[in-house]
Amino acid sequence: MINITLKDGNKIAVEKDSDLYDVAKAISPGLAVNALVGEVDGCVHDLSYTLENDSAVQIFTFEDKAGKEAFWHTSSHVMAQAVKRLFPGVKVAIGPAIDNGFYYDFDTEVPFVSEDLEKIEAEMKKIVKENYILHRFEKPKAEALNYFKEQGEDYKVELVEGLEDDAVISFYEQGEFVDLCAGPHLYDLSKIKAIKLTSIAGAYWRGDEQNKMLQRIYGITFPKKSMLDEYLQLMEEAKKRDHRKLGKELDLYSIMEEGPGFPFFHPKGMILRTELENAWRQEHYKRGYDEIRTPIMLDSELWHRSGHWDNYKDNMYFSEIDERTYALKPMNCPGAMLLYKRKMFSYRDLPLRMGELGIVHRHELSGALHGLMRVRCFTQDDAHIFMTPEMITQEIINVMELIDYFYSLFGFSYRIELSTRPEKFMGEIADWDAATDALRKALDLKGKEYTINEGDGAFYGPKIDFHLTDCLNRTWQCGTIQLDFQMPERFDLYYVGADGEKHRPIVIHRTCFGSIERFIAILTEHFAGAFPLWLAPVQCVIIPVASDYNDYANMVYSRFLSAGIRAEIDDRNEKMGYKIREAQMQKIPYMFIVGEKEAGENTISVRSRQEKDGGVFSIDNFIVKMLDEISTKTP
Repeated sequence: MINITLKDGNKIAVEKDSDLYDVAKAISPGLAVNALVGEVDGCVHDLSYTLENDSAVQIFTFEDKAGKEAFWHTSSHVMAQAVKRLFPGVKVAIGPAIDNGFYYDFDTEVPFVSEDLEKIEAEMKKIVKENYILHRFEKPKAEALNYFKEQGEDYKVELVEGLEDDAVISFYEQGEFVDLCAGPHLYDLSKIKAIKLTSIAGAYWRGDEQNKMLQRIYGITFPKKSMLDEYLQLMEEAKKRDHRKLGKELDLYSIMEEGPGFPFFHPKGMILRTELENAWRQEHYKRGYDEIRTPIMLDSELWHRSGHWDNYKDNMYFSEIDERTYALKPMNCPGAMLLYKRKMFSYRDLPLRMGELGIVHRHELSGALHGLMRVRCFTQDDAHIFMTPEMITQEIINVMELIDYFYSLFGFSYRIELSTRPEKFMGEIADWDAATDALRKALDLKGKEYTINEGDGAFYGPKIDFHLTDCLNRTWQCGTIQLDFQMPERFDLYYVGADGEKHRPIVIHRTCFGSIERFIAILTEHFAGAFPLWLAPVQCVIIPVASDYNDYANMVYSRFLSAGIRAEIDDRNEKMGYKIREAQMQKIPYMFIVGEKEAGENTISVRSRQEKDGGVFSIDNFIVKMLDEISTKTP
């Protein structure tokens, strides 16, 4: 017998050489029914994985991230198998699970069309009914190369060639379909109950626009049809809330052909943006930050010094000036390092908190651009906190509290990931371990639940990522806290300690919104364009019932403007119903209807976005009500 330690700390005994499915059955028959994959001592495996020694085990279902990933990765193999059956000449590339479903890239001479998705989906359902058991096996590199060369699968050959010569390469087989894959996968296909292929897109092989354009098919699957139905309803709602559609309808922002990936903000969009930035500034001033501004273009020597040249130059834009190479900044941090270096600081001056709403430029492939969500020029709400080692924990906690404040303004919940050292990194492993431990300590002291995201840290330090959840239950990675021991070394930064000696400061890099543009897109979709009053570009509109009351409407309009409330007046010669519908379509929070009664009593009849009849108020009383709603930033 061997001892299995479960997630809750309890232990069970099972026979040696039991597999993970046996462990699931030993825990609970119900768990065994829903089990998809399991984790053994930190590594995720198929349910057929056998246990030979005492181990820490966790079983994952579709409710868990690892369970979904295995479910959707297996589904991508089913899709590739269906494509190969229907289109034998197609070559397969890669097919991972993603946040919502999966995709697979194919090399085909004849592009897929929407009718093909229906055929592939039907064939996938047929394959699932055949219910193959997935068989994992391994080959040495030479045999793997020969296998894929015989199959004519050029992309798999290239992937294998990129592996180490002594690598043992794993495959998964289901029926006649065999794919290069590290796994893990489902034991069989019986749990895939609902399938939907959602779209076709172009994608360069390995994301390099110098490579061939492949056909990418996206899809999603579920263990219950009801879950697919719910997902499709959410997707229909998401289409209505698409920020690109609402941005045009509400006249907020646009992307022009003359600047793909470079957003234009319209006057109403600028109001929304300015209010968001003002809230950012006010809260940062309260919490001891000083605002800075650094240039958007700096000498390439700086980017060599910072490490961005070696780690990020493919995503940067360059220009020649006076026979010197300059780069548009992809990040704000090197400029902040120079500002710190401009003078000598004492330990008494620390922590030094520098906030910057800095415009950065990053080269994104044209196929990856998506409204304000993925652009080539955006504003990061950055801050860099310079501190002594003793200050690390408290400063991280302070940032977590600030991020929590901003997300609560909009009613967002969120989850947290701790991302550790990537394969490509700067500095010493000991410093990385110390930085990771400091982040972990701060999270534990705040009692925050978090998951570990192995190998996804920045190249200069580990980080905490905040993934907020919107009203459609979609997640967005926005805020981040990165702890950096490397750049102070590279820029030769120091402070004078209590002992009179020079010491290296530690730096926190952090954002709350992440990208202002992207956060505005998220807010637009979260609120379906019906922004909270304090953010709404137009906060109220005055609608006279007839031209006889235009003078009174103008007086009301002036009173609200004088109070600092963003008001409009609709005195067009149109029917009342038409003007009200227009205001509703523009998502204006309040409509004030004025006519003979209101003019005689110095009042306004109020309609809100939620209520047809909000009652009759005196002008002054409703101004006070709105100003209170604005000042408290009511969601």
